[in-house]
Amino acid sequence: MATSTSDQRILVLDFGSQYAQLIARRVREQNVYCEIVRHDITPEQIKSHNPNGLILSGGPNSVYADGAPKCDPGIFEMGIPVLAICYGMQLLCESLGGKVESTPTREYGRATLKVIESDDIFEGFPAEDQVWMSHGDQVHQVSDDFIGLAKTETCPLAAVRHKSLPVYGLQFHPEVTHTPNGSVLLRNFLYKTCGCTGTWKLTDFADEMIASIRERVGDDRVICGLSGGVDSSVVAALLYKAIGPQLSCILVDNGLLRKNEADIVVEQFTNHFKTDLHVVDGKDRFLETLKGITEPQEKRRRIGHMFIDCFKSESESIDGVKFLAQGTLYPDVIESGAAPDGPAATIKLHHNVGGLPEELGFELIEPLRDLFKDEVRRLGIELGLPEHLVWRHPFPGPGLAVRCLGEVAEPKLKVLREADAIVIEEIMAAGLYRETSQLFAVLLPVQSVGVMGDARTYDNALVIRCVNTDDFMTADWTHLPYEVLGKMSTRIINEVNGINRVCYDISSKPPATIEWE
Repeated sequence: MATSTSDQRILVLDFGSQYAQLIARRVREQNVYCEIVRHDITPEQIKSHNPNGLILSGGPNSVYADGAPKCDPGIFEMGIPVLAICYGMQLLCESLGGKVESTPTREYGRATLKVIESDDIFEGFPAEDQVWMSHGDQVHQVSDDFIGLAKTETCPLAAVRHKSLPVYGLQFHPEVTHTPNGSVLLRNFLYKTCGCTGTWKLTDFADEMIASIRERVGDDRVICGLSGGVDSSVVAALLYKAIGPQLSCILVDNGLLRKNEADIVVEQFTNHFKTDLHVVDGKDRFLETLKGITEPQEKRRRIGHMFIDCFKSESESIDGVKFLAQGTLYPDVIESGAAPDGPAATIKLHHNVGGLPEELGFELIEPLRDLFKDEVRRLGIELGLPEHLVWRHPFPGPGLAVRCLGEVAEPKLKVLREADAIVIEEIMAAGLYRETSQLFAVLLPVQSVGVMGDARTYDNALVIRCVNTDDFMTADWTHLPYEVLGKMSTRIINEVNGINRVCYDISSKPPATIEWE
């Protein structure tokens, strides 16, 4: 996290949860500054932060397994309020005399929570409500110092409180959107238990980051990898606010962009931003390195390496460069396994996370590394970026390569580009673009039989993917009107040669990811 001037803060102890940063994001939503720290932070180190409260994240391990991440049990007796979530609750209860066991009936997904004991943390929370569970272990027994606050059908201790210490445990996840009233619990913990008043704002982050960049860069030059998407655009705006003409931007046209993407980026960042923009035509090189490759992680790896090669070559033509700026967000970091010595699991590789070889000789600037997508959009508005750019749907760094399943080749990319353009055109025509978080087409390496003009066809299947989310760590599939889906399907089949079947993805995240690769 960036250094903050806020005198109120919460520390999140990370035990490897995919949602650790999401917890911090939810805390910041309540206008309380929050930092992520290692799970093994010492009580002395905690005191140096002077936090108002601690939150223990979930994690993929079992507390009774060899090598499972632990925290110093002394933190529970420091007098600092503690909210322990999922794995954190299990660790809390075990540390204070309880027993954790594997359950014969695991809970993954939605569950109905019943509040059985009134308490400040449940003030304003319905007596019975939906929550999100994700555990195979659970607390089977607590010491006499704890009382149960809530339960589900298969989890009798779904929420607990210590009788004398300001310590709470929740087996479910209040931070995810699948727990609709989770923010009520978090707000109660922050304001009632921790005594926070909510004085931190995102504008504080922007001011502090601009000052930090200006101080760090000095008189040197920065290059920014620009894609035209929200993240890199906000990075460029931050840098321009901080260092002005010391910024150069490089767009690598990898041949994996959406229809007319490169032209749009050039127009935006030469006319609107007046930046020193360099465009690299790398289409042939990217397609050559992807030839014959079907494994998703290998695709990402090769795209990352080729991006670096193209970027390095162009950067050598710019004098005085010391820093490279990237639009890395925290979902990229956490899904890439976070710190190499940390407990988080790797979900997928990201070409802009840890992909910059030391031999480039640049120092890395990632001013958005601790933010989520919705926070980046809000920051973009604060910086004066146009709304049409700020609210643009996200596009993955590897581009259409991770939406063209199987081997990537230009004929398939052409089909995908045209279909994707139709999908976007129709969602905009329906006035639903701003109502959805991410919408795109996926070309499958699957052919099916069809009939067109009384003739048999054997062509590709295309999937339309549309989700709604405010954090991109969890997401629900969007219930698009049938008539909109019908128009998309009809136009794609009629106008795009090579597709005879269109499907709609109705998977949520989790268990699916938003992208298919």
